[in-house]
Amino acid sequence: MLPPIKQLALSEFPPLLKEITDPPQILYCRGILPENDATYLCVVGSRKSTAYGKEVCQTLIEALAGYNIVIVSGLALGTDAHAHEAALEVGLKTIAIPGSGLGERVIYPRTNYHLAERILQEGGALLSEFPEDHTARPENFPQRNRIMAGMSHATLIIEAELRSGTMITARLATEYNRDVLTVPGSIFSPTCEGPHQLIRLGAVPIRTGNDVLEALGIKNEEIERNINYDELSDDEKMVMELLSEPQSRNELVEYLKKPVHEASALLSAMELKGLITERMGVFHII
Repeated sequence: MLPPIKQLALSEFPPLLKEITDPPQILYCRGILPENDATYLCVVGSRKSTAYGKEVCQTLIEALAGYNIVIVSGLALGTDAHAHEAALEVGLKTIAIPGSGLGERVIYPRTNYHLAERILQEGGALLSEFPEDHTARPENFPQRNRIMAGMSHATLIIEAELRSGTMITARLATEYNRDVLTVPGSIFSPTCEGPHQLIRLGAVPIRTGNDVLEALGIKNEEIERNINYDELSDDEKMVMELLSEPQSRNELVEYLKKPVHEASALLSAMELKGLITERMGVFHII
């Protein structure tokens, strides 16, 4: 049983949403909105999310654990669902904005109904400007995208085709004077064409969780405290030990005694977690 739907008073709208040129006149809510001192990060991307996109999404959001950050997304298949799930896994609040009303029979997509339940059970919220029984329609999605971009301090694009709703969200974020962050990817992947175009247009390229925190203006407290080695895998612990002194990629691959592609994937994942960084071809502990 989902909590009841409440029509929010204007004073209860997320603060940034009230500043855009075309705010919703009515906003319905199920669940609990965070306090106004939270930082809202919109995370969106392709419905055809690749394994790379899913791993990036999970790793970046995992690096935000412990900070007063709320993950905003659209409950859609692919990247949206990965973002909500990753937030829940690390204890971050998350807000879903479906392209439908919030009635139990119309929440869209139906595949993610149980995800919506979990968001509410773990203290998050669902928002919509559509009436309770309003079904999802194609024209709803650009309309709801402005809410996601408008209420968020920044928008992070994981993967996106050039012609997609995700790129509409990025454009809206720019129009609302919000930062657009994006993740580089393979030059051969259609789902990376959008991020690469955004980088050419001035979006902030994101490689690590530290990059996200810096873009949001949040001080990285991880740098000031010891790393909890109990939370690292055996391979990650080995890399940290090897990097008691800076090492080149080739040296690390040799010491790890793993195939090059496995070692490179491990190092990339550790960079995204904000554990290590590569400068001038040499890896260092952050």
